[in-house]
Amino acid sequence: MANSVYQNHKGINQSIEFKGLKAQYIWYLGGGVVVLLIIFAGMYIIGIPALVCVLITLGLGAFLILKIYRMSKTYGEHGLMKRLAQHQIPKVITSRSRTVFFKPEN
Repeated sequence: MANSVYQNHKGINQSIEFKGLKAQYIWYLGGGVVVLLIIFAGMYIIGIPALVCVLITLGLGAFLILKIYRMSKTYGEHGLMKRLAQHQIPKVITSRSRTVFFKPEN
């Protein structure tokens, strides 16, 4: 079996990138893999056949990888955080004071 050596050169003020994943998406993929392991263990413990557990886990894993790579490509390094923050901006600002709309009389 050949040893694999992965080069990970991070320049000054550059975010980390590994196999096309940028910044926080590496952590999302790692967390997703841990969740998949827990799901597999839970299915196996409750008595689902091992082959069915493996097939379900592989299917969910493929979906997870495709989704995270698509988010990394679409939003980039900080785009997902910007999109989540954009949903918190109110669409309409209401004023509860009516005095703002009246001009003072001379």
